[in-house]
Amino acid sequence: MVPSSDHSSSNHRHHPVIKLNIPCLPADQSSDSSPFITFFSLHSRRCLIFSVLLLQTLLLLFSRYLPFFLYPQYPRFSAPAFPHSSSPSTTSAASITATTTRPVEARSQCEFGKVFVYDLPPMFNTEIYRNCDELNPWHSRCEALSNGGYGRPAAELSRVVPRNLVHAWYWTDQFALEIIFHHRILHHRCRTEDPESAVAYYIPFYAGLAVEKYLWSNYSAKDRDRHCEMVLAWIQRQQPYFNRSNGLDHFITMGRITWDFRRSRDDDWGSHCIYMPGMANITRLLIERNPWDNFDVGVPYPTGFHPSTVSDLDTWQDFVRSRHRKTLFCFAGATRGFIGNDFRRLLIAQCRNEPEACRVVDCAGTRCSNGTSMVVETFLDSEFCLQPRGDSFTRRSIFDCMLAGSIPVFFWRRTAYLQYDWFLPGEPDSYSVFLHRDEVKNGTSIRKFLQSYSREEVKKMREKVIEFIPKFVYAKPAAGSENAEDVVDIAVDGVLKRVINQKGKAYKSRNK
Repeated sequence: MVPSSDHSSSNHRHHPVIKLNIPCLPADQSSDSSPFITFFSLHSRRCLIFSVLLLQTLLLLFSRYLPFFLYPQYPRFSAPAFPHSSSPSTTSAASITATTTRPVEARSQCEFGKVFVYDLPPMFNTEIYRNCDELNPWHSRCEALSNGGYGRPAAELSRVVPRNLVHAWYWTDQFALEIIFHHRILHHRCRTEDPESAVAYYIPFYAGLAVEKYLWSNYSAKDRDRHCEMVLAWIQRQQPYFNRSNGLDHFITMGRITWDFRRSRDDDWGSHCIYMPGMANITRLLIERNPWDNFDVGVPYPTGFHPSTVSDLDTWQDFVRSRHRKTLFCFAGATRGFIGNDFRRLLIAQCRNEPEACRVVDCAGTRCSNGTSMVVETFLDSEFCLQPRGDSFTRRSIFDCMLAGSIPVFFWRRTAYLQYDWFLPGEPDSYSVFLHRDEVKNGTSIRKFLQSYSREEVKKMREKVIEFIPKFVYAKPAAGSENAEDVVDIAVDGVLKRVINQKGKAYKSRNK
């Protein structure tokens, strides 16, 4: 469903077939194998005028495709071809189910309605994506965001994961949500090209990528806000559907944590995007939400596993279920030396004091960056994985850990329990362990705490983790594959239900 990363993907479109009826040729010569010789032999003014008009017509017809051929190419990267919102989707979206024991029936019906995808000016998405060399002051982001946001294929994992699943693994960047979601929803089964028939409206603005360039250097608050201000102005001024509901039936993906868009003062971190008036009623899908803002919805961080079929998913679940786990628990991460009383340092110290029970992957520097199999292998070999807060309350490692069938151990409730309601089990104890950080600081042994769980309890928790793997992966379905349900499908259904519920409340309020 996601187009390939080279420009050949545009060849799958149905180009217009043009039949030439050249008026200055006799009827018996118009199909001649050498019409141009005959054409130029006529030397008529009529033919000269017609040829100029024909050339102009051809240029107009194909001008929309020229940017794809004229745009400079990046090594190992090229911008994907996004279907125009008025073009019919040619690929049905596949989804992934949480059920692992029976075939999945195709979900052809859109129970909660349809979604309309705005065709934004390219400066709000495709141009940002193409200018990947400029997104980061230290290095190019082109390889990390290639392949429609999935990143470079992870061939290095061939010795760790089943060989018949290597094709489903990529070195996916944790901030690639906006690109991945945009590709998927363009071909979603519940997408409509008729805005009048839509229940919800998707704004494919790459808010996280747009602000990334301006976070690290000496840019002004105005620089950090510019793209968000412009896209909101475009929606409010030119789209009657937004003004009809004041944005209540609109939604957006923002591929960074919510705090990157909640700047209160000009000299603070991030953009002011979420606090802009036009954003107030828009549902925002973020990798970390503000638990006290009802318009923030937490969605899983992208992992590296993108199954194309239900068979891929079943194979992976069977693999992690049968995996022999040599280590009781593990920790993958780096210390935060700039933080006083760094909690991660305590976890690493406990791990290193229990070498037979715990494995540490020290991620200082670039040791855990995309391109190493060490983290995946460590999670596959461990019964539990320690998940302290990251630079913010959440971290991608939560989903990398559970994808490997390892049981997460949380120390802050906000790390997961107040974040991903649509995607994780409602009973935290069914899939995870909670140990308050203060107990660790006061000397509680993590090893002894985890050993207090029986084999049966551990097995039950692991089975729940494995059951929910489909709900936090971003599928990469092949054309014509069976339908099931993944993150994007769950998110779309969730947004549609929210919109229906909000409209119902508004109706009741008006008719009291």
